[in-house]
Amino acid sequence: MNGIPRGDEALAQTYRTFAQRELAGRSPSYERLCTAIAEDPAALAMLGELPLAKRQPNLLLGAVRLLGGPVGDYPAFREFLLANWASVSREMLDRSTQTNEAGRCATLLPVLAALPQPLALLEVGASAGLCLYPDRYRYRFGDGEPFGPADGPLLECAVDGPVPVPAEVPRVVWRAGIDLNPLDVTDPGDVRWLESLIWPEHADRRERLVAAAAIAAGDPPALVRGDLNESLLALAEQAPADATLVVFHTAVLAYLDTAGVERFTGQMAELARRRPGTVWVSNEAAAVVPQVARQVAGDVPRGRFVLAVDGRPVAFTMGHGQGIEWC
Repeated sequence: MNGIPRGDEALAQTYRTFAQRELAGRSPSYERLCTAIAEDPAALAMLGELPLAKRQPNLLLGAVRLLGGPVGDYPAFREFLLANWASVSREMLDRSTQTNEAGRCATLLPVLAALPQPLALLEVGASAGLCLYPDRYRYRFGDGEPFGPADGPLLECAVDGPVPVPAEVPRVVWRAGIDLNPLDVTDPGDVRWLESLIWPEHADRRERLVAAAAIAAGDPPALVRGDLNESLLALAEQAPADATLVVFHTAVLAYLDTAGVERFTGQMAELARRRPGTVWVSNEAAAVVPQVARQVAGDVPRGRFVLAVDGRPVAFTMGHGQGIEWC
């Protein structure tokens, strides 16, 4: 086991697998770091002292970058980590990975634009709420002409299959979100944390984040701090009655256990009963929502989410909104 204590081998495999499956071809610098961490007994021992949920690679890498640590090569990264472990571990304990990718609005847009307008948007797992502004961004699908507000950041999305590309952005009259630890777009520290979570090579995503955060800061969303299963129904009651209520989420339900997912799907059924016309839009890994998983025909392309409307799969989407394949 290359000198790795038996108790740390599972953690080593977590970093090794993350490097191979998530980082390869997408972030060479982080791939090098995570591969090296997986073979470093000292780094694994420190990480192993943290609670299980706080040992994840993205959290460690984001904390180091937030503190100004080097991520170009492992010797410098390791030296910084050992010398500053108290500060790094404190950030990891105090924070959570809350990637807030506005680009995901591009893969949600074909669904949102086709619904009866106007819309009331409620996002569960909203982070800073940047995905609550699909009406404020500009879009280009495939090689089509851009559309949307001229002053919005451009979200480009590759298309495959009969994607119902809209001609214009939806009309949003209410937007709110729920998160265990909502981030404040008017707080430079919170925005800097979001920037730190973007992988070093992804400069375009960083520019998009800054632009989206500026839009949200000019009209901050109503974000509720709390558990999505505890807060959903009460917050939904605040949505205007003359708008189509859309409850949506991306890469959120995977953080719940089986009972939590079942409770959430039950609440969506209850919300549909209380407020007919409510639409549930999920954008999750294929196996996360059982009723969606049962309907997926064939294999889901590697690394793709399944976009579903009221539990019915309609498309496969790329994680940062850069592509959509209509079913």
